[in-house]
Amino acid sequence: MKLQPAPNSIFGLLLRSPWWYALVVALLFGGAFAAFLPEGWRVAGALTGFPFVVIAVMAFARQRGRPSEAQVESARAALAAMPWPEFAALLEQAFVRDGNRVERLAHEAGDFAVERGGRQMVVSARRWKSARTGLEPLRALQALREQRGAADALCITLGELGEPAAAYAAKQRVEVWRAAELAQGLRGLLPDRQR
Repeated sequence: MKLQPAPNSIFGLLLRSPWWYALVVALLFGGAFAAFLPEGWRVAGALTGFPFVVIAVMAFARQRGRPSEAQVESARAALAAMPWPEFAALLEQAFVRDGNRVERLAHEAGDFAVERGGRQMVVSARRWKSARTGLEPLRALQALREQRGAADALCITLGELGEPAAAYAAKQRVEVWRAAELAQGLRGLLPDRQR
């Protein structure tokens, strides 16, 4: 069973915030309860901060190794300036580095078929510079996924998804990579000045 707090709960908000926010809340709760409770209850009061320590550890584990906001913005600028052949070669290099077998597709809906351990994913990346991705490219990618019998689908864009497109991607389990995911996925492959 995977534990996941409600997105708008205090735990959900802290899980998406920098990890040390949860640690500060843990110290505040634990310290306040330990200071204001009667002598016999101070240890129990100090332990009220423990759930926030757990959230801090979970947030730290999720955030470890992620690129900073400056690195994400640098990657976004670098990738937006690249021509398609250079961007495609960079993506292919990253997929291969991560242990995948990559096939370039000459298909309007998808650019790569990526396979690892017998599990295939179709990838649409050619519209990475689009400011907004609509529903039709995602429908076409999903159709390609079904046609090839691929387990997964990935749409790569530096822009935003329209509301219907975002809902469709969530419903069909189409993964979407934006600048942050690209900065993570292409780590070590961008030129030094752009890391």
